[in-house]
Amino acid sequence: MIATQSAESEPTVMIVPSVLPADFSRLGAECERLTEAGVDRIQWDVMDGNFVPNLTFGPDVIAACRPYTSLLFEAHLMIDRPEETLGRYVDAGCELIIIHAESTRHLHRTLTKVTELGAKAALALNPSTPAVVVESVLDLLDMVLVMTVNPGFGGQAYISTMEPKISAIREMINNSGRTIDLEVDGGISNRTVSGAASAGANVLVAGSWLFSHTGGLKSATDELRKLANEARRRVQ
Repeated sequence: MIATQSAESEPTVMIVPSVLPADFSRLGAECERLTEAGVDRIQWDVMDGNFVPNLTFGPDVIAACRPYTSLLFEAHLMIDRPEETLGRYVDAGCELIIIHAESTRHLHRTLTKVTELGAKAALALNPSTPAVVVESVLDLLDMVLVMTVNPGFGGQAYISTMEPKISAIREMINNSGRTIDLEVDGGISNRTVSGAASAGANVLVAGSWLFSHTGGLKSATDELRKLANEARRRVQ
């Protein structure tokens, strides 16, 4: 079950690794390592070489890794026409499906289809996409994802000018009275996580920094969670 914000409580801080920097030859074992490190769920960055200029993996690879952990899988679909393959990612074991606002002509219909398939629906916004896009579909969402890099590659620098957008969407969520998570993805590290969390994000996706941490995955996860919680407490 996805931990989310309620009207009575602050949203739970969650640390979510992207598997992009993982060893693709042993992804099942990598899922086990991430579970042992105490992460909250695992993000699969699905890229098709069209919507973004990179190509990663599809539902068959995700399905093969599903038995290795009980953690929630979120599929970040960086693909054109996601409505054509939604069912395959749900069948692969992804409980949360993230649709890019820029990837489909009929956004409302596509998000509705996600929930009809039995998954949670999330909306992702590229850096150039304004926050106002969220308003017309907020009632369909379990999560909003603000990209703090342009999608397609790991290891990019965090775009700090996205923080006002994060704050604007957090205000929309708070005013809605609904339980909706706010995720940030792109360039999250020990230097940038506080800015994202202070702006209102409660779900932090980390990839390159997490996997390259000299203390290992658990130390990296604990450090990010501590910094995010401290940042959120300072703005309460």
